[in-house]
Amino acid sequence: MREKRYENEHKVYIRVEAVFHPDGRLLPMALWWENGRRYTVDRVLDICRAASLKAGSSGIRYTCMVHGRRTCLFYEEDRWFMERPD
Repeated sequence: MREKRYENEHKVYIRVEAVFHPDGRLLPMALWWENGRRYTVDRVLDICRAASLKAGSSGIRYTCMVHGRRTCLFYEEDRWFMERPD
């Protein structure tokens, strides 16, 4: 299977550790940033279909608390991304 590659300086594809629950929910538990550092997701605040205007994509947006900061993760088709901070 060929991997799709998109060039967008505002979009960062990341590794995410997630759990599928028996009721069908997919919840992120941890993420790895570009530098290889692992961050634990403290809590998921909201899950909704939304667009990332900065990264120019859409998917399922997970608004999470990560180390006390509000962070948005996006699940796009079959992979995760975040918006690169300014």
